[in-house]
Amino acid sequence: MEFSGLQKLAMVDYPGKLAATVFTGGCNLRCPFCHNAVLVLHPDQAEHLSEADILDFLSRRRGLLDGVVLSGGEPLLHDGTADFLCQVRDLGFAVKLDTNGCFPDRLEALLRDGLLDYVAMDIKNSPEKYPQTVGIPGFDLSPVQKSIDLLCDAGVEYEFRTTVVRQLHTAHDILAIGRWLEGAPRYYLQNFVDSGSLISPGFTGFTAEELHGFQALARPFFGEVRLRGVE
Repeated sequence: MEFSGLQKLAMVDYPGKLAATVFTGGCNLRCPFCHNAVLVLHPDQAEHLSEADILDFLSRRRGLLDGVVLSGGEPLLHDGTADFLCQVRDLGFAVKLDTNGCFPDRLEALLRDGLLDYVAMDIKNSPEKYPQTVGIPGFDLSPVQKSIDLLCDAGVEYEFRTTVVRQLHTAHDILAIGRWLEGAPRYYLQNFVDSGSLISPGFTGFTAEELHGFQALARPFFGEVRLRGVE
């Protein structure tokens, strides 16, 4: 595999663990509010790190870091993910995967082979607003649904999470997501922050008060509901 970025120390990306986060380039979605536009649209312009570079770094961090987060872009877009994670495992690290849920067969294989300890799956919006939110007219939601079902039965820790954007999300959407995913152990609402590298400009986040209101709406459907990006 080739990688498009490395965060050498991530204190919040992997709940409860000190981790390094590695980023893959490219994505099958075109979410207009995506904050990694270069990774999605122009991965050739991003930093390039070889698998050997990443594994060498990790080998020197054994005993200092607890885990590795594989993020993107969309990591499951790439061949070689399983082989890379096997090597990460051999170094003694726990593994967290960030995914959009569009590649359930690859997710299932990683789960079956015991290569994942924690999965964070993005839920972009309520089902009816998925095409608009992912930037793909006529988007087929069935792979996402299959990934949801896999995680619910997988026996590994997981979370669903939604980055909420004022121009795309409403209280109705939060309730619809809650009904859709009812019974999941944990759900995170992440406030949108403009990174300055968006696929499309003009998006804004919510106030802390509004986010707490969304949290209250979602709480009855999940084991726990937490907020990210709220000071």
